[in-house]
Amino acid sequence: MSIPNKEITLESLREMFANISADTDWDMDQPMLWGHYFSHHEPGALEEVIPALMEMGLTPVDIFKANKENETDPDIYWLQMEEVRAHSPESLDKRNDEFYLFAAEHKLDAYDGMDVGPLPEAEE
Repeated sequence: MSIPNKEITLESLREMFANISADTDWDMDQPMLWGHYFSHHEPGALEEVIPALMEMGLTPVDIFKANKENETDPDIYWLQMEEVRAHSPESLDKRNDEFYLFAAEHKLDAYDGMDVGPLPEAEE
C-alpha cells in the first residue's frame, strides 16, 4: 500500500531510536510521551479533526501558528496531539502510516511527524 506524502522512513526511525539510546538514559522499551503534529492553512480544519484523533487514542495539546521565514509566506497552523505509548521503530512506523493516511483522508496539509520525551515525573 502506498502511503501518501510519507517522508519518515522505517530506517530513519531506527536511526532515531539508536541516537536516543546513545545520547540519553531513556528506556525506549517503556511508555514515553509522544507528540504528533498535523498542519493546515486553516486552524478550523485542525479543530474539526481533534475528535477523530482522540478516538485514535490521542490527547489534544494545542493549535499554534507556525513562525514564518518571510512575512509574505502563507499562514500555517500546527495541531499538536499527544499519546503515552511504548514504541519500537516498527510500531512507530505503522502509527505514522496511520497518521499520513488520516491527514490525506481529512485533506489536511500534512502529518508533520513526531517528537518524544520521558513521561513527566509524578507530583509528590
